[in-house]
Amino acid sequence: MVKDDICMGKALQQAELAYSEDEVPVGAIIIYENKIIAKAHNQIECLNDPTAHAEMIAITQAASYLKTKWLKGCKLYVTIEPCLMCAGALVLSRIDRVIFGADDPKTGAFGSKIDINALGLNHKIKIKRKVLETEAAYILQMFFKEKRKKK
Repeated sequence: MVKDDICMGKALQQAELAYSEDEVPVGAIIIYENKIIAKAHNQIECLNDPTAHAEMIAITQAASYLKTKWLKGCKLYVTIEPCLMCAGALVLSRIDRVIFGADDPKTGAFGSKIDINALGLNHKIKIKRKVLETEAAYILQMFFKEKRKKK
């Protein structure tokens, strides 16, 4: 069994890639049968696509890998709490679990701003929060601190 902190470390590596590309540093991986089947980071700026969140890209990669629209038996590790768009896509994908690092009080859809699981939709996702929270929050704080400094 793969440990959550090791997997979140892999998601943090993806966030570091995003940071190096001047993207908001969010990273995600998807695990199936103890194997990474998808890894992604935000690509909103480079693709000029507001939907190019790490989670959305990872969902697409995982579905392609599994050759199915359902991500049953899969776990998503993401450095920040998914937004409503990503949470909706995760519900539609039927993913089993979402493990995230930092809470997102502005747009988080697993309890911080809204709880998608409380809406009574046709799929409920198991959640684990605050895995490597300090590290996940730190990379975001440093990114935005640098952005403010440049202005």
